[in-house]
Amino acid sequence: MKNNRIVLTLAVATGLLLAGCGTDTKETTTTSAPAETPATVAAPAFNADSAYAYTAKQVAFGPRVPNSKAHVATGDWLVRQFKAYGLAVQEQKFEVMAFDGTNLRSRNIIAQFNPTAARRVAVFAHWDTRPFADKDKVKKNAPLDGASDGASGVAIALEMARVLSQQPAAQQPGVGIDFILFDSEDYGYDSSTQSDLKDQLSAQGKDSWCLGSQYWSKNLVPAGYKPSYGILLDMVGAKNAKFSREETSRQYARDVVDKVWNTGAQLGFSDYFLFQDSPGIDDDHVYTNQAGVRTVDIIDHLPVGDEYFPEYHHTTQDNMSVIDKRTLKAVGQTVLQTIYNE
Repeated sequence: MKNNRIVLTLAVATGLLLAGCGTDTKETTTTSAPAETPATVAAPAFNADSAYAYTAKQVAFGPRVPNSKAHVATGDWLVRQFKAYGLAVQEQKFEVMAFDGTNLRSRNIIAQFNPTAARRVAVFAHWDTRPFADKDKVKKNAPLDGASDGASGVAIALEMARVLSQQPAAQQPGVGIDFILFDSEDYGYDSSTQSDLKDQLSAQGKDSWCLGSQYWSKNLVPAGYKPSYGILLDMVGAKNAKFSREETSRQYARDVVDKVWNTGAQLGFSDYFLFQDSPGIDDDHVYTNQAGVRTVDIIDHLPVGDEYFPEYHHTTQDNMSVIDKRTLKAVGQTVLQTIYNE
């Protein structure tokens, strides 16, 4: 995930306008849980041990910074894994300039389960890591392992693909599933920690974050892609993670928010999926929503106080020591059950 640029929303006559800002102010609203909808089809078990191993494997490659050998090796491995599970895989390669002028050789990875199904659901994550731990008090310029911020969401996608590949036809979900992994998400400019640098993209009126989803939203793969909805997984593996109902998600897909959070509660994961509203965050779902894919964001953030992100965010603490199998299980099982309910 990116910096603490919370997307504030203002009610105006023409609707709700999104605006990125640099404030740390955060207001939350706690509400009671909507009535639960009983699951009609039981999803197969999501294996947290396997998801943990997928997280560790990505971290073992080294920081997945665009243009690095570790980045290339990780991307190649992801493609092989999805293909090994029988998914149809496409690589969307592109080059894009980062805020500091660096040309990033990037690729979005699209893996389709049951590609011929007319009705589809998207599962999004980003697979790159931030090149500098700019919030770290000791190693500000060090690259990150990105265990939670990046690898955990990808690991859940991989484990879902593995589980689905093992199901006989009669026990597969009634929709096709597209796992779409964005690249160059986390190579953005944070004014609160990088004021000594210049954001060259801002001068051009461009957002320096979420470069992969920005590219994909203008160049959809598959062409004309219109799933029923999408679920973005960002920072979904850390101990004691908390997921509130984020503002942009509620604006574009409130029914999907309710569906996911109700399912989490039904499965016994309400300690993770809080029935609490939170401000919007400028994440990949901003651009998938702009592309017409109604998307909700499952993202770890602090439910109280003025700071939005946990302590490990954009520091070298974001390593395997923060990863908890219980969190991976809570998110993976909830998303899998949500899809099986379709």
